[in-house]
Amino acid sequence: MKITLTQFVSLDGVSQGPGSADEDTSDGFTRGGWFVPFMDAAFVRTASEWLDHADGLLFGRRTYEAFARDWPRITEPDPFTVRMNSLPKYVVSSTLEEGSWDPTTLLGGDPVAAVGSLRDRPGREMQIHGSARLGGFLVASGLVDTLRLVVAPTVVGEGRRLFTHPSGSTGFRLVERDHTPSGVLLLEYASTGAAPLADYEGLDSLTS
Repeated sequence: MKITLTQFVSLDGVSQGPGSADEDTSDGFTRGGWFVPFMDAAFVRTASEWLDHADGLLFGRRTYEAFARDWPRITEPDPFTVRMNSLPKYVVSSTLEEGSWDPTTLLGGDPVAAVGSLRDRPGREMQIHGSARLGGFLVASGLVDTLRLVVAPTVVGEGRRLFTHPSGSTGFRLVERDHTPSGVLLLEYASTGAAPLADYEGLDSLTS
């Protein structure tokens, strides 16, 4: 099963609080809701298609608790609610004692081993939505197979970045790209292992 990380990011790499002013105010963040002005039907259609590939959802504690609070309360019809509420959820946490959003499985102990065991299972995708800290950690650990970035045409200017303190370099290969009428870039990358390095030796050395 592939581990797939989907993240909203701004042009300056911020991933904190894309959906509302009070979504994530940790560390005094006051600019939440920066993605909402760029949501359109094309984005919703693509996001729904991505969710079609999920056999489960993987979270860190903070995002899980926010999603577990909000998603079961949604009553208006949309392309996501039924699937988000019914898919199996897995939470990487050493402090959470029980899950309130059924069906939920808590993954304690070594997070690399726990997520690695999920990755070894047959299936399509175990998807991470939000949980930027967990996602960045798993990218650095070599456990993320697919990275989907939803890039909003805005500079937030403050807030937590997606890849703040990676422990190692990771390479990716662009496999799909698109954009919406509102200017959002939809980028899908496949992991290629350690990122390559090279010295510039002139135009003749460049690949065509």
